[in-house]
Amino acid sequence: MTTAVPILTVAPDTRSAALGDAGVALSPDANAAYWNAAKLGFVENDMSIAFSYAKWLGNIVDDMSLNYLSGYKKLSETSAISASLMYFDLGEIQFIDANQAPLQNYNPKEYAVSVAYGQALSENFSVGVAARFIHSNLAGDVNVSGSNIESQPGNTAAVDVGVYYNKDINQNLNLGLAANVSNIGGKIAYSENEDKSFLPTNLKVGTALTYNLDAYNSLTLVVDANKLLVPSPGADTDQSVVSGIFSSFGDAEGGGSEELKEVNLSAGVEYWYNKLFAARAGYFYEHPEKGGRKYFSAGLGLRYQKFGLDAAYLIPGDQSNPLADTWRFTLALNLE
Repeated sequence: MTTAVPILTVAPDTRSAALGDAGVALSPDANAAYWNAAKLGFVENDMSIAFSYAKWLGNIVDDMSLNYLSGYKKLSETSAISASLMYFDLGEIQFIDANQAPLQNYNPKEYAVSVAYGQALSENFSVGVAARFIHSNLAGDVNVSGSNIESQPGNTAAVDVGVYYNKDINQNLNLGLAANVSNIGGKIAYSENEDKSFLPTNLKVGTALTYNLDAYNSLTLVVDANKLLVPSPGADTDQSVVSGIFSSFGDAEGGGSEELKEVNLSAGVEYWYNKLFAARAGYFYEHPEKGGRKYFSAGLGLRYQKFGLDAAYLIPGDQSNPLADTWRFTLALNLE
């Protein structure tokens, strides 16, 4: 399924990237609002800020990057507010006209500015919402087609809604369950005469099961399932955003079996020693008929006093994959 601004569905933070892009039910941190604003109702620190960086498609070009700045501030013991900026630099490209003559160089870029709020409604359950402004400037004002149609930046707004459940099953076992619908927003176009494209509205549901092995060691298993809530290939793309969300559950030409193929799976394992050192591994799976992305991921994390540093590495099954050798890094500051 083709959508505008697909970078909105890419894990911007290192922790979840190391877990196969799973994180909707993971314990909250400075990047919680990207995955599920409801987790803000259970944040531990009074304030946390994080910056994440990834060199993108490094096997093909050397000037693309994904940057993410995020943080939250507690408003009370049961609520917090968050703000974030995702900035995607697509590097410099050269446009040509219909006769292959060079026009000019241009640096496409996309960014999304978000604010979010999460509120715990009980000891175990919370809800959250987020609002987002999205700017996608892929061609500026360049006449990319050699016709009289001028390109223009695309701008729109979107919202997220999420729920989060967290409960200690016993002294050593904690269960997290969550669901989040992200990027519910207006369609976007890059010229006045172009048909508008859907945003990557996405349903993510998942679980996180944490087991404390002893006073120093813990192990967390996370599993997420994702489905784009946009019309399937071959379905009506002229329908409204709301109609597209509901029809996306039953508009695949192959029926229910094809709908299941549109669900991506992410899974990962996170090990912590004394809340100081973390080791992570994960796997992402997309059906071969729906894109075929399959890759492993691995990462490490360190915590020292107020500071945190995480690194993650993406390992595709095929080393010719353009995402091969992708590193991500996150630097965090936690204030009590």
